[in-house]
Amino acid sequence: MPYVKGVTNYNRVNFLASSNVQSFTTLVSDTGVATDANGKKIVRAGTVLPANDDTAKGILYNDVDVTHGPQPGALIVEAYILEERLHTAPTADAKTALTEIKFR
Repeated sequence: MPYVKGVTNYNRVNFLASSNVQSFTTLVSDTGVATDANGKKIVRAGTVLPANDDTAKGILYNDVDVTHGPQPGALIVEAYILEERLHTAPTADAKTALTEIKFR
């Protein structure tokens, strides 16, 4: 008998204002990520990495599961972003650091 586990569905908000996106692979850290109700540590798409301050390098393209340690993810470094659709608004310092990302 096969083992079947239910999948939790969720809706992801599109925060891109254009299909022209430049992203690179980055290692998403599991440090400081809280465990959700399902026991998973998920870094959400739209998160400013590595931090939402003047050290910002880009915005995470997709959700990344870091339950079992750091994992690779796509980091947007150049794009048009709909700021009001991000789950956490970037700070003024982060916006200044993200020179190739245009916020609308």
